[in-house]
Amino acid sequence: MGRLDAETLESFYALLRKCRDHCGGARKAIEHRKAGPHGCTDKCRPHECKPLAPASIRQIHWILSGALNRAVRWRWIAVNPADQAEKPGMPQPNPHPPSAPEAARLVTQAWKDPDWGAFVWVAMTTGARRSELCALRWSAVDLDAAALTLRSALYVDDAGKLREKDTKTHQQRRVALDVETVEVLRDQLVRCEARASALGLSLPKDGFVFSPDPDGSTPLVPDTATQRFSRMAARLGITTNLHALRHYSATELIASGVDVRTVAGRLGHGGGGATTLRVYAAWLSESDQRAAATLADRMPLRPRRNAEARQRKLGSDT
Repeated sequence: MGRLDAETLESFYALLRKCRDHCGGARKAIEHRKAGPHGCTDKCRPHECKPLAPASIRQIHWILSGALNRAVRWRWIAVNPADQAEKPGMPQPNPHPPSAPEAARLVTQAWKDPDWGAFVWVAMTTGARRSELCALRWSAVDLDAAALTLRSALYVDDAGKLREKDTKTHQQRRVALDVETVEVLRDQLVRCEARASALGLSLPKDGFVFSPDPDGSTPLVPDTATQRFSRMAARLGITTNLHALRHYSATELIASGVDVRTVAGRLGHGGGGATTLRVYAAWLSESDQRAAATLADRMPLRPRRNAEARQRKLGSDT
């Protein structure tokens, strides 16, 4: 640990900025989609260096810094080298949500398939992450209380298998639903029960809300949802992606005057809204201007006696 210095840390960050797999420039022949014996598909392709996201490198820096602070406190080392290393920069967030007319065209196109339309609708109105929506089960949907609880998310492991895990912030959250979204989910439940009944099956309470199987036993794969949405947007000539619906939900709420803490809670942002403030600063500024205009409209008329007296005095002098 005594040999660890700022230069070593900065070299490590530079390596992560080149390739998240730490290949060091030595390209692998083939990057297989999963480990072990398998039939190669078009997903098994030559390795391409992809940099780790700046936010992820910054998180690694803070983890190392915290561990080294403990080493200083225990007197294993005298100085924390992470304090001397140049911290990875944080890019300025620049979300690009679809406009209201574009969002309307997207959801209208999606309704040609009722199941897909329900997925896109719920993504827009809740602002949930795609992995959270794909992991949503009927047991987490309370239509009577007009709310759903996001407890888990889906991911693909190294073997290429779909797994469940905690949400990104490792906390479950309860999201209130509007009347129309409740009806959308109620219709989705009726369709799912009808398909299961037609095949002599029953829909379990913990079945997935969005599933390719009649009994809801398997979830919709997040990558499949992303690819289908991208193809739909391309057909409509709209440059956007599935994650942008999350930005759309946030910006529309902020533009409507909803407070930042409420928006952060619906999106699952940690830090008491700090992330929401940083990402959606431009829309907050616009909302603040409307708030100022609204307050001015509610203020009483200011006294004008002094102004009128000065005008009369000016007229008498001339």
